[in-house]
Amino acid sequence: MERIGAHSHIRGLGLDDALEPRKTSQGMVGQLQARKAAGVILEMIKQGKIAGRAILMAGAPGTGKTAIAMGMAQALGPDVPFTMLAASEIFSLEMSKTEALTQAFRRSIGVRIKEETEILEGEVVEIEIDRDATGVAAKTGKLTIKTTDMETIYDLGQKMIESLSKEKVTVGDVITIDKANGRINKIGRSFARSRDFDVNSAEVRFVQCPEGELQKRKEVVHTVTLHEVDVINSRTQGFLALFSGDTGEIKQEVRDQINTKVSEWREEGKSEIIPGVLFIDEVHMLDIECFSFLNRALEDEMAPIVIMASNRGITKIRGTNYTSPHGIPIDLLDRLLIISTSPYTEAEIRQILSIRCEEEDVEMTEEAKDVLTQIGTETSLRYSIHLITVANLVARKRKATEVDVQDVSRAYSLFLDEGRSVQYLKEYQQQYMFNDANMEVDA
Repeated sequence: MERIGAHSHIRGLGLDDALEPRKTSQGMVGQLQARKAAGVILEMIKQGKIAGRAILMAGAPGTGKTAIAMGMAQALGPDVPFTMLAASEIFSLEMSKTEALTQAFRRSIGVRIKEETEILEGEVVEIEIDRDATGVAAKTGKLTIKTTDMETIYDLGQKMIESLSKEKVTVGDVITIDKANGRINKIGRSFARSRDFDVNSAEVRFVQCPEGELQKRKEVVHTVTLHEVDVINSRTQGFLALFSGDTGEIKQEVRDQINTKVSEWREEGKSEIIPGVLFIDEVHMLDIECFSFLNRALEDEMAPIVIMASNRGITKIRGTNYTSPHGIPIDLLDRLLIISTSPYTEAEIRQILSIRCEEEDVEMTEEAKDVLTQIGTETSLRYSIHLITVANLVARKRKATEVDVQDVSRAYSLFLDEGRSVQYLKEYQQQYMFNDANMEVDA
């Protein structure tokens, strides 16, 4: 089942090769300056020239801060760790706040480990399996594989015979065998055997017979996060602990040993560090203790890029009586590169609504889009986006193929926006319990 999320239409930052933002591209609309700034940061991350830095995306609600962060995640690709965290999550976990932040930091640092392994690669010429008549003794057999230059016969044991059977290896297949663990991987079928059958499945992949020696050395690359290494080394069940959910607190001694080992691997050329991205949404919800921890953590050599987002103005720092811009202490603000987002124009709101209609597979008339754009301008972009699916359901109820103005009007009348909800409360405040507004009037 394909689910449609609030930012599922985002495919990237919508920049060209010169890091210039296109007006509409990859699901992104408007916010040209913010996207260009994010693109510069993104390029520095890819080149590994920036680490332990922090960026703050500041703007009013509904101006695309999270969308830009999602665009960065899409552009970075699967190899660069990207961790998303809502600041309020820190207070609901069964561990200390600093431990939760430390784990988030280490989830955002990747380690690319390189190792060489010996493999056998060739085309299967013949498979002979000897079965005992009584069925008691273990199976034995011989496997003949070849390259364009040589051909060799190998003796097979019970385990290898089972692996060949599991992979459904037949004569003519091109396979690799890992000598360290005996794992068999079927690459495809030899072109020389392409005419063995009149009809082949569409899934069959034909490849050339390997050249050179049968035995080869191959470099294998594994990418893991520091947090995954921490969990594997701190739990008796090893990597299975990663699937159990809450991994609990991890001792600092374990992390220090892992950092030392990773540093040794780096010096020996066996691994490299991939600084990823930690995105903290609603960062103003952190308290003064968390901000103090971030100040220190950003100076660590194993620190990722920290991107924060806030929609607050000058407000109190949580846990204190002091006010500060965005609810962030001044000493931490001094470390941040600040990217500001501005409200969308009417034309940009219309373009975003058109993209969302396409993403949600909703056919809508131009007149209905005009009305929805007007609603988005007068209320909020998020409210108008919510009305798309509701209006579509109303249209389907009357068996229409397109959403029309009457469907949008019906959805608008069914669900209140923030402004109309406040007006309704003011009109009927006497009928509500525990109404603070009523107390203020009496005073």
